[in-house]
Amino acid sequence: MNTTTLAIDYGARRVGIAVSDPMGCIAIGLDTIDNGPDLLARICALVRERGVGRIVIGLPLTLKGEVGDTATLVLAFAETLRAAVDVPVETLDERFTSSIATQTMKDLGLGKKKRREKGRVDEIAAILLLQDYLAMHP
Repeated sequence: MNTTTLAIDYGARRVGIAVSDPMGCIAIGLDTIDNGPDLLARICALVRERGVGRIVIGLPLTLKGEVGDTATLVLAFAETLRAAVDVPVETLDERFTSSIATQTMKDLGLGKKKRREKGRVDEIAAILLLQDYLAMHP
């Protein structure tokens, strides 16, 4: 089945975006978007432009696996997005993606200055989220 998946690492300031290839094998970082008034329109445009068939949003549960304040914001955004697009919108536990993204950047030899660029962390977190999702949905 050819279904491009869009992954979103939602944050109060920035939103990391990744997309899969149409076969659902490879996660590719697209961008980091400022979380502003045009966020929903920009995501809807990506869905149309990229032929997205499904969306997955990282759900930052607490260490105990509970829904905290940040996860509540993500769930509200997911509902808003569901109303705006004609493709399934799912959430996936992303408790450790940002810390793994930071470690991945370190492992790749990126200097401290590059690792401090929060946009890079958000985009890599979206890639990791998408890779996890694709592995669970072959």
